[in-house]
Amino acid sequence: ILLMLALVEQPLAVRAAPRANYFKLANGMQVVVVPDHRAPVVTHMVWYRVGAADEPKGKSGIAHFLEHLMFKSTDKIPMGEFSKIVSRLGGQDNAFTGHDATAYFQRIAKDRLKTVMEMEADRMVNLKLTEKEVLTERNVILEERRSRIENNPSALLDEQMDAVLYGNSPYRIPVIGWEHEMAELSQHDAETFYKRYYAPNNAILIVTGDVTADEVKKLAEGVYGKIPANPAVTPERKRPQDPPSRAARRLELKDARAGKTSIHRYYTAPSYTTATPGEAEALDVLMKIAASGAPSRLYKKLVVEDKLASSTSGYYSGSGLDSGKISITAVVADGVDAFKVETAIDAVLADIRTNGITDAELTRAKNGYIADFVYESDNQATLARRYGWGLVVGRSIADIESWPDAIAKVTAADVKKAAGKYLDLRRSVTGLLVPDVSDTASAKNDKPAQKPRT
Repeated sequence: ILLMLALVEQPLAVRAAPRANYFKLANGMQVVVVPDHRAPVVTHMVWYRVGAADEPKGKSGIAHFLEHLMFKSTDKIPMGEFSKIVSRLGGQDNAFTGHDATAYFQRIAKDRLKTVMEMEADRMVNLKLTEKEVLTERNVILEERRSRIENNPSALLDEQMDAVLYGNSPYRIPVIGWEHEMAELSQHDAETFYKRYYAPNNAILIVTGDVTADEVKKLAEGVYGKIPANPAVTPERKRPQDPPSRAARRLELKDARAGKTSIHRYYTAPSYTTATPGEAEALDVLMKIAASGAPSRLYKKLVVEDKLASSTSGYYSGSGLDSGKISITAVVADGVDAFKVETAIDAVLADIRTNGITDAELTRAKNGYIADFVYESDNQATLARRYGWGLVVGRSIADIESWPDAIAKVTAADVKKAAGKYLDLRRSVTGLLVPDVSDTASAKNDKPAQKPRT
């Protein structure tokens, strides 16, 4: 144990000096630069403070739809050429949408940074859309929903559970959108959303890699600094909030495509943005001990000792602007009653609530998190996402960089308190995914009898 503690203290000492450089352009655009001079490569990301939870009612999926449309055309870039240009420059690019953010990124050689910066700045304000392009891309996102959600029983269950877990918060609506609303999204919807939210004073620029802060500042002022701020953008992001949860909720989804019966449990919890000091870190440690991997309480009890489940997993998601979520999953072993597995899950969680955790569990969990933080700091893209996700929901550079120190301060008492407060069934929804064999059996019975072999 002493050796492990020594290994933890060393990376923390190395990390003590701030890595990121922060400044703001005159038009309100925030900029973060994280130098890494080991290779002449940079990662360039632009984050917008807008996501699926900011969509107008009845327009679910518009944030993700616009993300797709951003790859169309401007006066300078022909239709569909954005990614091809990045590829010809020797780079890679992509984008993603969440409930709280939309982000676009390129990984490119350092001497091409200005080029991709100019391309990103161009589509920030000069996106051109035609009705034909919009309708074509709308078919693309509808097909994406069919392939990712409609053809995936677990994804369907997740959607239904979120819709029940969040009674009033927009987190109840899937990022990709509800199919019937997606099918009605128009060119006008996309352009209105674009003009409302895509502006430098609603954006964060993250550049990691072989650059200095002075180099990026000069480039950013010359490229992004020319774009005027949008006065309609306000710093506050006020959304409907959920009332207190007063009753446990349950639902069941039967689907012939489900491989095995599985039990899913979600709890509402605060996020790093909304939690009291130290509370989110305690939830992170709690879920690593309770449900993360083979050393976890749930895996050892349900899979190894009692053989009630073939696998278990769980996590705490604390990156949301408005709230977080605790998730637990167990795949029921063959021949085992699902109710018995759910009872076992409740018993493991109740033991943590009542008796807390051991010092050994606490040390292992904290060491694991801190080691992950150090190893992930070696990756440009991971660093860009780390700072981007934190800043887009209102955390500071100091908050982001001091996370290992905050994790190191978590005590066993903190974890027990968090478990007692948030592993409360009244805050939960439990979902059961059950293989529905009735359709399969019916299909077999409907087949014509085969002729005997001769």
